[in-house]
Amino acid sequence: MSKSETTIAAQPPTKNVGHVVQVIGSTFDVEFPEDSLPAILNAVKIESERKGIKLNLIGEVEQHIGGGRVRCIALGSTDGMIRGMECVDMGSPVKVPVGDA
Repeated sequence: MSKSETTIAAQPPTKNVGHVVQVIGSTFDVEFPEDSLPAILNAVKIESERKGIKLNLIGEVEQHIGGGRVRCIALGSTDGMIRGMECVDMGSPVKVPVGDA
């Protein structure tokens, strides 16, 4: 390799992580860093296990409510969800396969 060539190593994408701040029925609010709010309609994922209860939930961002917070609609049961749980922005809208598998 000559001196003018440079090698750029592929960096794994960084996760955009927030934390649940409020749960009301089938909606929940998540706080992210202000400079990295997920886009409206993006999928967010919560995976947790606390006291023997597993939670694997996908939600959809519906609204930016200010202060680095987004309001999400749960696409499953919020039973067992509590404040402080880690929530990851999936970086794209919810995707569902259709047609023959």
